[in-house]
Amino acid sequence: MDASADVIVRLILLGVIAIITIVAAGAFSKRLGVAAPIVLIVVGVGFSFIPGAPVQVPSQVILLGLLPPILYAAALSVPVVELRRNFATISALSVGLVLLSAFVTALLLVAVLPRLDFATALAVGAVISPTDAVAATALGRRLGLPPRLLSILEGEGLVNDAAALVLLRSAISAIAATVSLWQVVGDFAFAVSSAVVLGLLVGVATVFIRSRLNDSVLETAISFAVPFIAFLPVQLIGGSGVLAVVVAGLYTGHRGAQHFSPQARTSERLNWRTIQFVLENGVFLVVGVQITSIVSGVRENEVSAAEAVGLGLVVTLVVVLVRFAFMAPLFLMLRQRRDRADRRLTQFQTVVDAVEATAGSDDRRDRAVRSLKRKKTDYEQLRREGLGWRGGVILGWSGMRGVVTLAAAQSLPENVPYRSQLILVAFTVAVVTLLVQGGTLPWIIRALRLRGVDPSEDRQSLATLFDQLAEAGLLVLDNPRFTLPDGQVIDEDVVERVRTDTLRNVEAARERADHGAADEGLARSPERQYRELRREVLQAGREALLDARSAGTYPSRVLSRAQRLIDLEETRLEQLDHPGS
Repeated sequence: MDASADVIVRLILLGVIAIITIVAAGAFSKRLGVAAPIVLIVVGVGFSFIPGAPVQVPSQVILLGLLPPILYAAALSVPVVELRRNFATISALSVGLVLLSAFVTALLLVAVLPRLDFATALAVGAVISPTDAVAATALGRRLGLPPRLLSILEGEGLVNDAAALVLLRSAISAIAATVSLWQVVGDFAFAVSSAVVLGLLVGVATVFIRSRLNDSVLETAISFAVPFIAFLPVQLIGGSGVLAVVVAGLYTGHRGAQHFSPQARTSERLNWRTIQFVLENGVFLVVGVQITSIVSGVRENEVSAAEAVGLGLVVTLVVVLVRFAFMAPLFLMLRQRRDRADRRLTQFQTVVDAVEATAGSDDRRDRAVRSLKRKKTDYEQLRREGLGWRGGVILGWSGMRGVVTLAAAQSLPENVPYRSQLILVAFTVAVVTLLVQGGTLPWIIRALRLRGVDPSEDRQSLATLFDQLAEAGLLVLDNPRFTLPDGQVIDEDVVERVRTDTLRNVEAARERADHGAADEGLARSPERQYRELRREVLQAGREALLDARSAGTYPSRVLSRAQRLIDLEETRLEQLDHPGS
């Protein structure tokens, strides 16, 4: 085996070991009650002491190769409605807090390190300022944080990466040349505006193309390229590529329900969840493995590795305090908005009633009614899901640093003073916040006894939604003039069969709402018995399918199709029994 083949085999072996480690960490983290990134950091640090294990991954590999798909996968699953409702809060955290943290960190570093100029210090502050909500939201969902708090954390973690990287680029430009404050502001504005416009165009174009393919495999294959289609052009013209990726992902996730087939949506969701899990957790594993090489790379002629770690601990304390200090005015603003919501709800209802009473039904009137009702719903949600001081504590303690901090730290120019020490400072902040804040967050959530999602309310809402959906569907069946698209008249037995299946879903949802899953006696309703019996029939069919496959009596394509049909039916039954899964 030649040298190049030997290198390839080693890389493949490392990849296999990494994936096995990531999957094992994901499985054990659920039992331990901690987020997988925390486990992987610790495991990576352990790997770093194995001779030959420490690796140095170029920062551009993460920033250009891994970050776009990670952000795109996260954006696909973020509800645009929740993002819009919490836009002010998310903007304040993603832009205001990032800028404040960066400038405070820069002032501290300039005061401590005598040869460090402010532009370089600001670049380090930009590296340290963005938070990564992966650990917080993973724990929050498991432990039952309020949905609005989770939405804010997700939105902040999604958008602040772009703000921090734009600030980092502006600061690095200032290191290389003298630029004015207005040039930095103009560069920031251009980076954001170009990213939003081009990211939206990419989202519109790719959704249109994918909706015309009618093939879930081809659609999913194109989706793998979308993050880079959005990222690269914007990056080349000087915009924020990561923000363009986020915008394209948000648009695609929002429009997918309307333009993509169910098969394409299912395939995309599963594939991107897997990609996000592997890539994001892989970065944390690599970070842990790099720890020893980063420490050994510190040039100790001025600041030792121990002193750099100590400075990193001080910076960690400062950014945590800045985040908590920022929460006070932020929650004051939220309280004022909630107070205004109480007053404006009545006003909106009056306006909606007046517009609905207007004669006629033109499009402008309908749009106005929809817009007013949407605003009214937003205010109702704001009043119902207000965040108290407990939410402020969780939001303040959820400032863990992650992928962007770990990757961007290594993108600092080679000629800046204290470069190796500054990288170690950034890594210290990321690792300490992940281990300390991420490790203690479950205890704090339990101690504060925050009320999260109420399962009974969710079951009631699901039942009400199924009633509404069934009502719309049954109107089709009750239309005596309805025919199939090719003009066929429908047999009455077929109509009744469809009606029965439609009502069965409603009855299942209503059963869950009325009885829940606590009382086994109440759960044994006819509909529950039907689903259990149907599962037994499907299981028998699956065993017969396996026998037929072993015997080879049917073509494999026929067996695969039968397998998919059984899987879809079992998935449907599972969703009826566990609508929250």
